[in-house]
Amino acid sequence: MTDKERQEATAVTPPPYASDALAEGTVDALVIGGGAAGLNGALILARSRRSVVVIDSGLPRNASAEAVHGLLALDGTPPPEILRRGREQVRQYGGRVVFGEVVSAEPAAPSADGDLRFTVTLADGRRTTARRVLVATGLKDVLPEVPGLAEHWGHSVVHCPYCHGWEVRDEPVGILATGPASIGHAYLFRQLTEGLTYFTHGTDLDEDSRARFAARGIRVVDTPVTEVVDDEDGALAGVRLADGQVVARRVLAVAPQMQARTQGLEGLGLPVRDLPNMGRGFASGMAGSSEVPGVWVAGNVTDPVAQVGASAAAGALAGADINKMLAIADTDAALQGIAEASPQAATR
Repeated sequence: MTDKERQEATAVTPPPYASDALAEGTVDALVIGGGAAGLNGALILARSRRSVVVIDSGLPRNASAEAVHGLLALDGTPPPEILRRGREQVRQYGGRVVFGEVVSAEPAAPSADGDLRFTVTLADGRRTTARRVLVATGLKDVLPEVPGLAEHWGHSVVHCPYCHGWEVRDEPVGILATGPASIGHAYLFRQLTEGLTYFTHGTDLDEDSRARFAARGIRVVDTPVTEVVDDEDGALAGVRLADGQVVARRVLAVAPQMQARTQGLEGLGLPVRDLPNMGRGFASGMAGSSEVPGVWVAGNVTDPVAQVGASAAAGALAGADINKMLAIADTDAALQGIAEASPQAATR
């Protein structure tokens, strides 16, 4: 490794926002992930007078998008602005938002009164302890390996008809198939444009679906796509096929593989489930509860198709449930304290 490579490998990424100091001692709740789910969970907890710390790496899934859509009262707001407001509101009630990356999280020895404890370690070596943990790390989208595709991700290469559909209405749109989920994708984007082409790209398309596509005027191209073609200004202009033909398109819709961000969380022992045609994510129950006592999950890490509003709502439900369980634990500890003090009081 050269000196330059060594320096780049050890370089510290500057925080994209002002970071709070990591709290000392044990906090009531630690939230791993500072997106909509994590921040809304933290907001509920902070407003309940719980000590709460959010650990956020500053890499939201929708970082490349120009605006969030379909979110009541905030439609059209840039993602960074929503996160900025969210962090500000959590801090308004005493919560902390800390820039960092979690590299390990695991149960620790319980407190003297038997309450749960968890230890979390960050990439820079800092450690903190919490009574309860909310995992809201989100997911990452894995695109097909087609040259030129990733460069347009979030702009001319889109995935969600509800997030981006209105903005690409009436444009010549291509569906770059990745599997069975792309068939449903096509019907939704057909609602938005008459100029729709479905590139099977090596995936299966049964005769019934072909007939239904034909009925809706959806063109099917079976020749594989080899690259994305740009115009002279760098805008997406179409796709090149394996036979050399270029099919003009202004927008490509892709259903990417969605991978939950689980790195560093293995020590919690959270069960993972396969989601049909969508990838994998942490299993969750009511209000984001998990099979691991003291740990909740919310947002895209457990529900890959949840938009910002749904993820925020899931975080709020989890935050409220965490607060409820902490209240029960506080009461149990108070009763235990009285019981332990009673024999001493009787001997005086």
